[in-house]
Amino acid sequence: MYNSCSCPYCISQSLHHASHMYNFYGLSPYSYSATPYHPEFPGQFATQGNFESGFDFLQSKKEDSSIVLKDYGPKPFAVDLEKATQQNKAYRTALWTGDNLQLTLMSIDVGDDIGLEVHPHTDQFIRIEEGQGLVQMGDHQYHLNFQRKVKDGFAFFVPAGTWHNLINTGNKPIKLYSIYAPPHHPHGTVQQTKAIAEAEERH
Repeated sequence: MYNSCSCPYCISQSLHHASHMYNFYGLSPYSYSATPYHPEFPGQFATQGNFESGFDFLQSKKEDSSIVLKDYGPKPFAVDLEKATQQNKAYRTALWTGDNLQLTLMSIDVGDDIGLEVHPHTDQFIRIEEGQGLVQMGDHQYHLNFQRKVKDGFAFFVPAGTWHNLINTGNKPIKLYSIYAPPHHPHGTVQQTKAIAEAEERH
C-alpha cells in the first residue's frame, strides 16, 4: 500500500518493502521497469525470446557431445561449423547438400595435399579452421601462377575452371570446410582417405 507519510521511518519501511517485492520477482529494486533483467546476460531485459536463448546457451555449455557428421541436406540446418570441422577425421565428409550448394568437411594429413584438380562448372570456397599450408591455383595444371601461404582463419576462392591444390606444410592435419556451388559430390559422400576419394573420382 502506498504510504504518503514523509518521515524517515516510513520512507525506510517503504523502501524495504519495495526491495523485498522486487527481489521476490527477480527484479532490480532500483529499476523503474517491470521487466526483469536476464540472469545470464547483464544489461539485457528478460523477454521470452532471450530467456529461451539464454536457456539454450546454458544447455550448450553443459553438453559436450560430438556432432553426428552426416549429410543433413537439403533440409534447414544449423551447426557449430568450427566444431564440426575440427571433429572431422575423414578425408572428405559431406555435411549439407542442396540443389544449388554443398558443404563438405576435409582433413588433410601432414605432408599430404588435396591433389591437383579442376571443377569446370563449380565455384568453390574453402576456409581453414586448423593447420597451415600452401594453396596453388592457375588456368592450367602446369601454370599455377597463384600461390599463397594459408593457415587457420584463412579462406580462399576457386573460380570454376581453375586448377587448384592445397598442400599441408604444417605439423598437424589441416581441418577445413569447403562450399561448392553448385554441388560437386553425391549427396551423403564420406571418403575416409584420399586414396578412396581418388578411386571414386576415377570411376
